Amino acid sequence: MYPAVNVKPGPEETRARIMEAADALFRRLGFAKTTVADIASELGMSPANVYRFFPSKNAIVQALCQRCLAELEAKVWAVARSREPAPERLQRLVLEVLAYHKENLLEEQRVSDLVRFAMQESWQAIMAHKEIHRTVVELILRDGIEAGDFDPVDPRETSATIQRALVGFCHPILLEQGLQEGDNLEADARAVTRLLLRGITKRK
Repeated sequence: MYPAVNVKPGPEETRARIMEAADALFRRLGFAKTTVADIASELGMSPANVYRFFPSKNAIVQALCQRCLAELEAKVWAVARSREPAPERLQRLVLEVLAYHKENLLEEQRVSDLVRFAMQESWQAIMAHKEIHRTVVELILRDGIEAGDFDPVDPRETSATIQRALVGFCHPILLEQGLQEGDNLEADARAVTRLLLRGITKRK
């Protein structure tokens, strides 16, 4: 019988474990109350070891923000590249973004401070994400125009207009306010999307 071999986790695995522990603590204790020492204790390691991988708690937050944005971007590209008609894709895009934010960022009130901080600290990443979201809408518009579903609008300009009109269903802080006010966000999102689609749908 061979003796058990302890395999030391690699740097990427350790970074991922730190991020998971931090995310769980932020949700349980709140962002402001969680310290690097708390994260280290959760993992059974020293704070110095955490600092080997992240120079600060803020750096962990930025990494979590980047991960969330990457997950969401994968979802919106999947919608854009699907075989559904363009009008259905546009509505599904809005509803999937809304569902992602509700599930991952808004279900627990302790996460709201984290979201605000992440948006401030990772502003360039947020702006890049917004451009990806606009590009996805533009792709759907171009497909709809080519298929004869939409009027021959300017896809780039119209995608920016649609993005601005739908910001209330894509911006975590605005979504949080809507939930607090008791809004039916899914019904509102469908209604606004239908209104926008009516404005660009080609008359047959």
